[in-house]
Amino acid sequence: MIDEVAIAFDSKDYHTAAKLLKQLLKESPDNPWVQFYVGRLHEVSKKRQDAEKVYRQLLRTTTNAKIITLARQGLQRLQEIEQEERQRAIFQATADPNNTDIGILILEPLNNELKTAAAQKFAKIMQLDPYTARLVLPSRGWRLYRTGAIGELKFYGEQLRKAEIPCFWARIADIQKIQVFQVKHFQESTTKATVVCRNQLNTLGSLTFDWSEVKATVVGLLPIFEEVVDLNARRKLERKTQTQDYAQFCDLHLPGRSCILRLYDNGYEFDQGVEITPQISQSTIRINWNSLVNWIEQQLPTVKLWSDFTPFGETVLDQTEMLGQIQSHIHLFRREKTNWDPAFHLYSGLIFVKGNG
Repeated sequence: MIDEVAIAFDSKDYHTAAKLLKQLLKESPDNPWVQFYVGRLHEVSKKRQDAEKVYRQLLRTTTNAKIITLARQGLQRLQEIEQEERQRAIFQATADPNNTDIGILILEPLNNELKTAAAQKFAKIMQLDPYTARLVLPSRGWRLYRTGAIGELKFYGEQLRKAEIPCFWARIADIQKIQVFQVKHFQESTTKATVVCRNQLNTLGSLTFDWSEVKATVVGLLPIFEEVVDLNARRKLERKTQTQDYAQFCDLHLPGRSCILRLYDNGYEFDQGVEITPQISQSTIRINWNSLVNWIEQQLPTVKLWSDFTPFGETVLDQTEMLGQIQSHIHLFRREKTNWDPAFHLYSGLIFVKGNG
C-alpha cells in the first residue's frame, strides 16, 4: 500500500494519499515510510510546523539512508519557502518610503528560566543557532540588537513579540526631534517648578512646569577621560588614555512638551535658586549632586527612575555610524569625541519615545 501512497503523491492526488495514510497509520504507525508520507502530507497541506516535526523525528530515529535523504530534502524545502516568504514580507514592509527611515531594534531582559525556550524561538526567527541566540538575549537591561530600515525592524519585532520575546523598535528621527534644555538651577519649586536653562541655541531663559508633567527620570554616569603617563611592561614611559572620573547626569522627561530637562553635576549652579543643601559652600559636588537627585525624587515619588544606562551603553559603543547621527546634547569638555555621549542621549531618548509610542 505504501507504493500506492507514493503514486498518489506523484500524481498530486492528495485526497487519495490521505485516505491511504489514515489506514496505514492504524496498521503500522511506526513504519518510517508511513511517517515520511505523513510529513509530506503536512507539507503540501501547508502545515509546515507539523511537517518539520515529522522530518526531524525521522532524522533522529531512522537508519534508512533513503528516508534520511528525503527528510533532509523536505526540511530544505520548508526553509526555502520560509526564506522566500520572509523576503517578500520584508520587501512589503519597506515599500512605503516612511518605513525606510533608520531605526533600531532593542531586546528587553528575560528571566533566565525563560531563556532556553525563548532562545529556540529567537534562533528560528532571526536564523541563528540556539547557542548564539541564548547569548544574545539579555537578562538585565536593554540590548541594542539591530539597526536598519524601520519597516524591517518592525517586521522582526512583531514576530518576536508573538513569540513572547520582549522588544521594541524606534526611529532615530524621533529621538532627534526631542528638544533638550540644559538646566542651570531650579529658580523655585512648589506644585509648579521653574528652571533657569539654556536651549539648543544656547540662549538663556526659564521654563515653568508642573511636577505632574514629568513622566520619567533617567540617571547615568559618563566617563571623563584624561591622558596620563604610565610605565609599560618594559618599564618605559608611555602616554595612554584612562577614565579618571565620571560626570553624573539626570534627565527629566516632559513628553507633553516634547522636551527633556537635562542636569549634570558640574553644570548645576548649586549656589543659585532653590536651596537644596544647607551650607552648600562646605559640601563637595558629589554631596550636592546626591542631595539634588534625592530632592528631585521626593518631588516625583511615583515616577519611574531609569538607571541602567551603563550596561546598555556597553552594547552600543561600537555602533559608531548610527551614534554619529545622534546629537548628544552633552556639553562636557572633551579632548576627543566619545561614543558614550550620544549613547546616553540614545538611552534617554529611547525611554522618551517608548513611553509615548
